[in-house]
Amino acid sequence: MMDSKLPNVGTTIFTTIGKLAHKHNAVNLSQGFPNFGADAALLDLAQQAISSGHNQYAPMQGIYSLREVIADKIESLYGRYYHPENEITITASATQGIFTAISAFIKPNDEVVVFKPAYDCYEPAIELCGGIVVPIQLEGANFKIQWDVFKSTISHKTKMVIINTPHNPTGTILSKEDMTQLQLILEGTDIIVVSDEVYEHLVFDGNQHESVAKYKDLATRSIICASFGKTFHVTGWKMGYCAAPKELMAEFQKVHQYVVFCVNHPMQRAVAEYLRTPENYLGLNQFYQQKRDYFLSAIEDSRFIKTPSAGTYFQVLDYSKITVENDVAYAERLIREYKIASIPISVFNLNKQDNQQLRFCFAKTEETLDKAAEILNTL
Repeated sequence: MMDSKLPNVGTTIFTTIGKLAHKHNAVNLSQGFPNFGADAALLDLAQQAISSGHNQYAPMQGIYSLREVIADKIESLYGRYYHPENEITITASATQGIFTAISAFIKPNDEVVVFKPAYDCYEPAIELCGGIVVPIQLEGANFKIQWDVFKSTISHKTKMVIINTPHNPTGTILSKEDMTQLQLILEGTDIIVVSDEVYEHLVFDGNQHESVAKYKDLATRSIICASFGKTFHVTGWKMGYCAAPKELMAEFQKVHQYVVFCVNHPMQRAVAEYLRTPENYLGLNQFYQQKRDYFLSAIEDSRFIKTPSAGTYFQVLDYSKITVENDVAYAERLIREYKIASIPISVFNLNKQDNQQLRFCFAKTEETLDKAAEILNTL
């Protein structure tokens, strides 16, 4: 019998819930993708790129014009310049970027700090490389990092820390104070930071996204992973990018070239042109905040406890006033009996800690959100 390299990894919660939702024809607010179309202008640019013959391999790092406009965007937003020649790589999704970053640096027995609840692609990648996951549970209803706990966890074995802001699955964000604490604790070490910033343009209520690019010492040790699929409602394009100092990026690209070599060429052309209009991403905060507010207003009379999402397009709801069931069982029952799908948070927590919370995706049409609210208000 062949030994598995990932013996503890089974079917993901997204697949399990997705199949159940499909079977019961449930209103699906579980998986994180919009059920509305992308901007017609972006789709037209993609078609133009295909029709113009940009259908062969792109350069390994990505087309230069796209890397150039990304460099301009990062500098404009966060005040740090990444050279398009050797500090930016276009990836086949942020997930591939994260996997590649981990693969490039983690060796057997290297420790990697992961804050829980955590997006489920981090830990399998660490384990495949022989690394050791060092989990730290985020605390309280607002999922705060306890920096004294983090500091006590760091040792000579720590090779990497993975952070995620805005945070999936909780919808929280790291503050300026959080990033300053992280920088102070890591100062003087060789620890690498992988910064998952997929939802960088989805921050609400006048807050700012605190990218590692804004912090001098953090930037020198960090690999930023970002997503065009999440940003522009085209998750099926599976395209993102990574930015890092050239010494880190050189190691990243050694792995990247053998994972995918290069990324979808015509889509790169389309995104490069689309990014030249900053309003195409700067307006997303307001766009998704309106959807968050619409959803929360629609379920105002429900029995769920609600702390408005600070970022992403996910809303966590506490159902402790409704039932004492564990969250996986309740999520499955909601699908079978009430025809609405969500994601239980415990599957992402340390030791599957159950705080009676479900994650709902509000990147949906108002019609879908209305249907969902009608159900949730009856519980």
